[in-house]
Amino acid sequence: MDFGYQRGCLLLTGAIFLLLLLLLQVPLSSSYNVNSSSSNGGSLRGRELLQCNLFKGKWVVDNSYPLYAASSCPYIDSGFDCLKHGRSDTQYLKYAWQPDSCSLPRFNGLDLLRKWRGKKVMFVGDSLSENQWQSLACLLHASSPKSKTTFQSRDSLTSLTFQDYGVTIYLYRTTYLVDIVRENIGRVLKLDSIQAGGAWKGMDVLVFNSWHWWTHTGHLQPWDYVQYGSTILKDMNRLDAYYKGMTTWARWVDLNVDPSKTKVFFQGISPSHNQNKSTYDSRNTFGNRGKEWGSSSRNCYGERQPIQGSTYPAGLPVAQGVLNKVLLSVKKPVQLLDITTLSQLRKDAHPSSYGGGSGIDCSHWCLPGLPDTWNQLLYASFT
Repeated sequence: MDFGYQRGCLLLTGAIFLLLLLLLQVPLSSSYNVNSSSSNGGSLRGRELLQCNLFKGKWVVDNSYPLYAASSCPYIDSGFDCLKHGRSDTQYLKYAWQPDSCSLPRFNGLDLLRKWRGKKVMFVGDSLSENQWQSLACLLHASSPKSKTTFQSRDSLTSLTFQDYGVTIYLYRTTYLVDIVRENIGRVLKLDSIQAGGAWKGMDVLVFNSWHWWTHTGHLQPWDYVQYGSTILKDMNRLDAYYKGMTTWARWVDLNVDPSKTKVFFQGISPSHNQNKSTYDSRNTFGNRGKEWGSSSRNCYGERQPIQGSTYPAGLPVAQGVLNKVLLSVKKPVQLLDITTLSQLRKDAHPSSYGGGSGIDCSHWCLPGLPDTWNQLLYASFT
């Protein structure tokens, strides 16, 4: 064989070998599976493992928590400030969420303020959105306590601006996302109308939430009739109503969101740990909620520890299946903050009898507390 030909082959082989070595030394980028239920969600970029599901894991004790003191945050609603109302057990403040196959980035408020510099972030939904908004306000305030801020609250809209960074976080309160309109027959829940959506436009980040109020009946129900198209009813199956209303929201996203300018999230179903006869139950059973986690209690009262492990004995709420179906229909990218199971495990994290009222609150969450983890997961999507 010709020597020149042999030399050329050796050089080519050596070049290929060196190229392979270089490729093997380049770290592979990881992606976190944000939307475990919808193919339309984006993915988080991490540095640890491929396809890490941030939402599957367990609660572990971490004595470096909480990340702020309730007494130093001016944005906590009294009903969420459990320490203020006499809660003496503080172990609920000392839990961190640990995914099974990766590390969840620790919340870094300064980093998030820098990443969001000049941007507008809006939470849209009911009091569970307020729970998360107040948590984020406290986390950012603790990270930059000397930053000049402007706080405004009027009607349905609340805003907090961190002036040094040009970052504004908004809360738009709406119980159903779709409209309630007062007409001659009374208050009408319109499942195919979102007139209020004009206030949601122009945001850089949108975090939606809705389910809590869809179950309310009796004096807690803020509407008299429900309408879809030309059909007006006194009531209807609440899961069907939720599906129709969220489908209207999905159409709004497809028509009004520019993915190159706005990142959209949907907060998963925030669970309750109570038995409440003023709440609609699609299975027509008002059983003992404690049976869901193997207890004889009727609700979260007296609960002091999370459920061990990574699964909730009763499984996911039926509304989560409805939400998943809707998210699959959205054409624009929507990331699911899949907080449902990890929140179900925290039967100890509700205000319970420490919300300042006369009842037992097993629907909302103490601050500091569980919503801080929701925002840690939100932060992870920007790392």
